Amino acid sequence: MGRRRKKIIKLPKKRVPTVFLCPSCGKEAIKVEIDRKNNTATVKCGSCGLTREVKIKSIYGEVDAYCMFIDSYYVSSEAPADESGEREG
Repeated sequence: MGRRRKKIIKLPKKRVPTVFLCPSCGKEAIKVEIDRKNNTATVKCGSCGLTREVKIKSIYGEVDAYCMFIDSYYVSSEAPADESGEREG
């Protein structure tokens, strides 16, 4: 007599998200629309209305466009604060 065969449990594959977290309002409401002809991505928040257009490479996906948007958002929001809040040291 042999052992009973183990049941194979299929693990669900992790998928890349399609809705992202907004850095302005903090809600998960950002959608990314990619225009392959012009190599641009439009990033829109459905909650607060924040909209930006980001230039991307042709191989980039929605996640890459979102990351570029986040980088540009924090760089633009930090630039004025650095000028006014200079430290003396």
